[in-house]
Amino acid sequence: MPSKYLNFRNSVPWLIFFLEAVFIIPFYFLSPGDGVPRSNISYSAFQDVSHMVIFGLGFFLAFQKRYGFSSTGFNLLIVVLGVQWSVLMEGLLIFFFFPSFFYYSITKAVVSMTAVVISSAAVLGKANPIQLIVMTIVEIAAFRLSSWINTSYLKVEESISMMHVHLFGAYFGLAVSRFFSEPSPNLEKNASTPKSELLSMLGTVFLWVFWPSFNSVLAVKDKNTIIYNTYLALAVSAVTAFALSVMTTKDGKLRMTHIHSATLAGGVTIGYAAHSIQHPWIAMILGLLAGVIAILGSHCLQRCLNPVLRIHDASGVHFTFGLPGVLGALARVILCVI
Repeated sequence: MPSKYLNFRNSVPWLIFFLEAVFIIPFYFLSPGDGVPRSNISYSAFQDVSHMVIFGLGFFLAFQKRYGFSSTGFNLLIVVLGVQWSVLMEGLLIFFFFPSFFYYSITKAVVSMTAVVISSAAVLGKANPIQLIVMTIVEIAAFRLSSWINTSYLKVEESISMMHVHLFGAYFGLAVSRFFSEPSPNLEKNASTPKSELLSMLGTVFLWVFWPSFNSVLAVKDKNTIIYNTYLALAVSAVTAFALSVMTTKDGKLRMTHIHSATLAGGVTIGYAAHSIQHPWIAMILGLLAGVIAILGSHCLQRCLNPVLRIHDASGVHFTFGLPGVLGALARVILCVI
């Protein structure tokens, strides 16, 4: 313990101070002052998204009794560092092509951090703070670059391009998890307790309530349509989660693991096409399919697919965010064709 403590003390603080210096210096030279154009998104909408990323996802990942503090504390650390880096990345990408113009949006930066938090969930309990910080820097750079390519070359609307945070974060995290050894299934610290499950369910309810704000925060038009469709999809996926959880368990009882993953699947799926859905029954069908995919994924993929791919999904991000994200992307393509 003493050697590990000294190693932690000698590495993490200096890495954080170094990154802060890297973030502050470019702002000093590039930002012209009070005249910097900023996003006109209301503070209440920004607050909803910030609550989701910090409180919702932090408690959502607190289901393992030994890593409750890691899910909430390290989540806050990587969020506050990642938001600064994401803001700087956006400003530098714009400044590179328009040297006299420096623009940034903290709201888009917070939305981008959803991908990193989802990726960190896949390696929860296996990555130390230094590895999480390095992953944050690399992933935000990759995500903002891919989003910039989507908007600049593929002509995808920015509000839609940012909605692939769930898909990007899930599969980036699964790719990173291949480099970590799988913990023993009988290890005590991987277990959960009623208290940790309650905290996780609290985060799920928090995310469920604020998810319509998340899907609509960057939209320029049709905000009400996005909010209504998102709520309907979330409602149907929640009902589907409770029904299928009872059907897929041997004793016919509810499993909170199913509930807190499949309940949010409808919000992930509908994020890609919520603005273009004019009939509520379409949003409800997508919520139903998302709930089915999440429940069946948690029931089958953990035992079948993960051993073949040699990955260990510590928090089930594959069937909570990955597969519903794939469904949403396919729904978006089909709706565009129709």
